[in-house]
Amino acid sequence: MRFTLNGLGQDIPADWADEPLLVLLREHIGLTGAKFGCGVGICGACTIIVDGAATRACMIRSGEIEGLNVRTIEGLSDGDSLHPVQQAWLDLGVPQCGYCQAGQIMAAVALLEETPDPSADDIDAAMDGNLCRCGTYPRIRAAIARAAERV
Repeated sequence: MRFTLNGLGQDIPADWADEPLLVLLREHIGLTGAKFGCGVGICGACTIIVDGAATRACMIRSGEIEGLNVRTIEGLSDGDSLHPVQQAWLDLGVPQCGYCQAGQIMAAVALLEETPDPSADDIDAAMDGNLCRCGTYPRIRAAIARAAERV
């Protein structure tokens, strides 16, 4: 099976097709940015982007991504230059414990790629399924609004 991962072609054995994509990314490929949170698609810690859409990696089987474009947090920066969403996260001091932040960032990137000038309601709707135990929601909203100015 072949798919595109962070801009590069990736081949995986067919016997990995039934693995959750999160397991494939973390255990087989070694990309650990997407986190295991709930395993049932509720928390958003494992959010990645598949063909432009924010997707819960725990809810999709590896065999379902054949021929698709998958992006993870590891594929956002361009060399030493952070993605505007990552930079806004740093500028506004969004993370506390950081566990959910990769999923939060990926959901925000997907939002801004679809809606470059989101309203506050757009931001809240897009981020509604991403939970943050530390409660950094106000800073997350502010960081997305700041990143929208730079994208």
